[in-house]
Amino acid sequence: MMTTTKTLADVAATSLSAVTTLERHGLDYCCGGKQSFDEACLAKGLQPADVMQEIQQARTFGEEDRDWQTAPLGDLVKHILATHHEFLKRELPAISNRMDKVLAVHGARDPEMLLRMAVVYRNLYVDMDAHMHKEEEVLFPFIDQYSRAEAAGQPVPRVPFGSIANPIKMMESEHEQAGGALEEIRSLTRDFELPSYACSTVRALYEGIQAVAADLHVHIHLENNILFPRAIALEKR
Repeated sequence: MMTTTKTLADVAATSLSAVTTLERHGLDYCCGGKQSFDEACLAKGLQPADVMQEIQQARTFGEEDRDWQTAPLGDLVKHILATHHEFLKRELPAISNRMDKVLAVHGARDPEMLLRMAVVYRNLYVDMDAHMHKEEEVLFPFIDQYSRAEAAGQPVPRVPFGSIANPIKMMESEHEQAGGALEEIRSLTRDFELPSYACSTVRALYEGIQAVAADLHVHIHLENNILFPRAIALEKR
């Protein structure tokens, strides 16, 4: 019996408890957010009604994060910058240094896997660095202007790229590429199974990449499923 016609992204956007519950069950609300909630649950062998009940219970008994569906868009932008962009700017280079050390020490033991993982990670690092710069210098300032216009009851400003949906489409495509890179690393490492030669640096490398993956999951969700749709809706009002 159908529980809801909503997508995974729709459900995730309702609350932090929804995000936490979906993550616990391995339901991809991020890059796979367009999937039907019911169908995604059933594909995992889960009953949609049971998962929805878990979400409702967590919402009742747990503390909720801020409601980003109703908060000013400018506040959401600031949250993404302070929480997620700053995290990546700190962690991506640190992980890169660990990767170099692991290659230098263990590269000969597992050259095929480690060399490929290094290439994939390096591309992810470079791409995300450029991606965040474009958001900070181009897209986010216009979304902040949209937020200010909404608060003042004024029309949203015109953008030099036709519609705000154009750079958003590019950002969403880059989000998919980042998700694909992390999935390849997960596959290469057999879901981050530590190799027999794992030292403290290898452990720190794997843990760092897993932390980046977890953060990006929420980061991309906030943009793809909340920030971007709200900005597009404001432009169309």
